Amino acid sequence: MIIAAGGGRRIGGPEALLHQGDKPLVNQMIDTMTEAGCEQIVVVLGAAAEQVRETADLGKATVVINKAWGTGVGSSIRAGLAAMDDDGIEAVVVVPVDMPGLTAVAVRRVAALPYPDVLVCATYDGLRGYPMLFGRRHWPGIATLASADVGARPYLLAHKDQIVDIACDSVADGSRIDTPELMELYGLTVPPQRVGV
Repeated sequence: MIIAAGGGRRIGGPEALLHQGDKPLVNQMIDTMTEAGCEQIVVVLGAAAEQVRETADLGKATVVINKAWGTGVGSSIRAGLAAMDDDGIEAVVVVPVDMPGLTAVAVRRVAALPYPDVLVCATYDGLRGYPMLFGRRHWPGIATLASADVGARPYLLAHKDQIVDIACDSVADGSRIDTPELMELYGLTVPPQRVGV
């Protein structure tokens, strides 16, 4: 699941519209998840969803529109989990679109044990981050507790003894693009948005 619904107030436009050169970052993330072996890819869009659909190639993904994207990442996680209607899916890898340093190796490392009762978090310098792996048995609880801009954090805190931490420092960059300085560092741009999207 790729969370790509935010409005990106701190970077001047929706995260899903970020481009690295000519390529939308959402396409880069779809390629990373595909290379990692993810069987179904769900992209949760929100802000500027129609413009994202026009500029990105989302043909490989199931697209979910979160109309409540303004309430924070929790609603996007709920929308994405609700779209996972195949009973054969036992776990879901969750990543935000604004991580240009994420690699397929990191996704594979976190998703190595895709069982219904797992909770796995990547760590960078000992701090938890993305990707995260949520086993299916945890989905109802995550959906219930996912709130505002903290997403799954309340559920993870309540189940911290069950989380498996997987160090990904050596195989990926866990930075989230949340400042103009980081955008410049990674060579990212946000195309101008049309009025009314």
